[in-house]
Amino acid sequence: MRKKKQQDVKLAKQYPGLFRRLGAWVYDSLVVAAVLMLAGGAAMAIMASLLHFGIIDLGDYEDVSAYLSKHPVAGIIYPAYLATVMIGFYAYFWCKGGQTLGMRAWKLRIQNADGSNIRLTQAFIRMGTSAFGLGNLLAPFHSKKQSFQDLMAECEMIVTAVK
Repeated sequence: MRKKKQQDVKLAKQYPGLFRRLGAWVYDSLVVAAVLMLAGGAAMAIMASLLHFGIIDLGDYEDVSAYLSKHPVAGIIYPAYLATVMIGFYAYFWCKGGQTLGMRAWKLRIQNADGSNIRLTQAFIRMGTSAFGLGNLLAPFHSKKQSFQDLMAECEMIVTAVK
């Protein structure tokens, strides 16, 4: 009888506090740094191949790094590529499962109010309004502990498991 009663009780959503959000943010920052290093390494490997086969020439640039940062075209393409990798990382994890690796470690999930995964447009709005994590500073003052980016993207962050 007691087991049935427990199943009938609907668990209320729990919303994370600021420190839990910041813990996930720090964790994700480390993961994104590693992903960007891999993406940069792939770009360097491609550039080395292009140099080897004579497809590009460094000209007056001392090395590939200077070429990628100071060349009029490559200086735009390379940072845009890295930004796309970072945006893709967050968009993929938020839209696919509602959690990045840092959010999973801190038992957080981003979702719509009905529990469904957020859409790609919501992910873009969330990224664009997060101010690199500063939007989380609103969470302690909001009734549901939601951040600025969650409010703008019309989604919510919840705690997935409570001890």
